[in-house]
Amino acid sequence: MGFLEVGHLSHALPDGRVLLDDVGFRVDDGSVTALVGDNGSGKTTLLRLLAGDLPVQSGSVTVQGGLGVMRQFVGSVRDASTVRDLLLSVSPPRVREAAAELDAVELLLMESDDEPTQMRYAQALADYADAGGYDAEVGFDSATVTALGQPYDRAQHRPAAQLSGGEQKRLVLEALLAGPAQVLLLDEPDNYLDVRGKTWLEEQLADTRKTVLYVSHDRELLARTATRVVTLEGRDTWVHGGGFASWPAAREARWEKLAGDLRRWDEEHERLRQLVFTLRQQAAISPDMASKYHAMQTRLARYEEAGPPPAPPRSDAVTMRLRGGRTGVRAIVCEQLGITGLLEPFDLEVYYGERVGLLGANGSGKSHLLRLLGASTRASHGVSTGASRDQSGDVAHTGSWRLGARVVPGLFAQTHEHPELAGRTLVDVLHRGEGDRVGLERGKAIAALRRYALHAAADQSFDALSGGQQARFQVLLLELSGATLLLLDEPTDNLDLASAEALQAGLDAYEGTVVCVTHDRWFARSLDRFLLVAEDGTVRETPEPVWDERRRVRG
Repeated sequence: MGFLEVGHLSHALPDGRVLLDDVGFRVDDGSVTALVGDNGSGKTTLLRLLAGDLPVQSGSVTVQGGLGVMRQFVGSVRDASTVRDLLLSVSPPRVREAAAELDAVELLLMESDDEPTQMRYAQALADYADAGGYDAEVGFDSATVTALGQPYDRAQHRPAAQLSGGEQKRLVLEALLAGPAQVLLLDEPDNYLDVRGKTWLEEQLADTRKTVLYVSHDRELLARTATRVVTLEGRDTWVHGGGFASWPAAREARWEKLAGDLRRWDEEHERLRQLVFTLRQQAAISPDMASKYHAMQTRLARYEEAGPPPAPPRSDAVTMRLRGGRTGVRAIVCEQLGITGLLEPFDLEVYYGERVGLLGANGSGKSHLLRLLGASTRASHGVSTGASRDQSGDVAHTGSWRLGARVVPGLFAQTHEHPELAGRTLVDVLHRGEGDRVGLERGKAIAALRRYALHAAADQSFDALSGGQQARFQVLLLELSGATLLLLDEPTDNLDLASAEALQAGLDAYEGTVVCVTHDRWFARSLDRFLLVAEDGTVRETPEPVWDERRRVRG
């Protein structure tokens, strides 16, 4: 049995700003609860407080049943240089401490094999067994076999840095789900997992008897697994007892209630003020009214001292105005186009206004294709023929492709790699312009940034932004570019829920063509046509999204 309870928890940042104020909620035994909130609302900080990584400044955190923690960046755990270190980092404290002592004594044995060291070594072995170290290794073996295809005795010394992000996540999840801790804190456990990995995670969360609190931006994962939703907004939390499917409506109803309560408080406050004003005038004329005047003054003072009810959260709603424009009927035409070593030659026609999903395993060549289509197209309306490399992406390809009349491509890069933006502030990029874009005056630049909830970061460099902020700024640049063909490579990966919804709304209103690489199953529902890069490198159309294709290993 395990549960987590948070009472009156508050936390201030080093600069004095209050991030969390009187937070309280409970995660009951066996429940799978999602923690959601906008980027920067404090979700990761809250998890770090619950995990004990940060000291609790005010309030309390109670955990029963043992606590297991997956941090947001599992591969960056200090001293987790090997697979063994990574697995120990998510083990119970007693196992970690006993393993550290055993490692230290084994190093001493290499230098001195005297009797005191032998006695210390024997004690370290006994302590490791008593702490459950050997039992933990049984679980480690199961985790490495499942996640890495190797038994623990062969995998334990592999450098953790050589594992992919998905392998690191899967390995840690396997260990935690099978481990002794009854309460799990998981910070974005689905990041770096492909759709097969996410489906596996959904199954595990549905079957586990553990108590789970997790952070995720994947709406499909949230809808399929969360039995309750804790929302962090306005420095406090509120709890929705239903699943994620009904959460948006509950949030809207809550905001309306808060707005109504505040409006009624304001109306009553004004009524009391008017009564005080009227009684003051009457008391100046008639001494008999003085007692009523003083009583009403006291009532008003008490009302103001109690203060107004909580206001609705300040809305940093993102508004994306992707306009586009009319183009030729055929937006993209590919004739026997192939990406060397990745995609077999294929023919394709994409028509104006279509929303095309480009699906397939990681490493199958989807991003290369988008970079090729988004390369310099100033000559011949994008015609490219023969075996060549495009100017901007260095993508080796065969066959031909061309863009239709008035088609202007705009590329959203998955990795957010933009050397031309490095070291430049957002205002500088918008003011001076970039490429063919006309620069904006500072006031208009700030207004544009405000629509994307980026105005507070106006004077920060692009490099210093979070992944979600960089993603929103990329979309803003696409908006200003006047692109009539959007080539989007995993655009929702780093976006919070509100920003992902804003992007979908912006694309719904966009007058142009969209080709999008995505593993976001929720987002994929907004697309109307699907191209699958199959495991053999062929490209074929499917009536529905296909998520189980593996990458073909080529010789």
